[in-house]
Amino acid sequence: MREITLRHWRGSDAECLYHFAKNPKIGPIAGWPPHQSVEESLTIIKTVFSRQECYAVVKGEIPIGCVELLIHPNGNHWWGEGSAELGYWIAEEYQLRGYATEACGILIERAFNDLGIKRIFATFKQENVASKRVLEKLGFRYYDELNNVDYLNRPFREIAMILEK
Repeated sequence: MREITLRHWRGSDAECLYHFAKNPKIGPIAGWPPHQSVEESLTIIKTVFSRQECYAVVKGEIPIGCVELLIHPNGNHWWGEGSAELGYWIAEEYQLRGYATEACGILIERAFNDLGIKRIFATFKQENVASKRVLEKLGFRYYDELNNVDYLNRPFREIAMILEK
């Protein structure tokens, strides 16, 4: 039995999102700045989180994270036709319980079975060992290493992994 569900984000999630997304241990490792206010979180819900394949990871009634399939032109990189990029984060209080793996697994199943995706890529900062473990559990394998810059324009190294149908 699943412990979490996926659903689209709602405006009413803004306060909860802010509570988790203001944590400086969450956003920067995933590539985005900590949220500064409930209003900023609401704006993120109405813009970034309003994309078709972006979902709140919900435990009980609480959105504890986010999982998304980024399909061109919304991805961080162009991976080729029939490809998507997987992005995810889980609130610190809920990490190390398998929720990221479970949420990503649900979305991967949708990508391959319902959306016609053939390849899913995911990247993580080299030091983000937890993200690497999630991807390995899901069957992703090493693809490449890339240079990138973060939201503060600082260079970093990221690892790209791939999962093929």
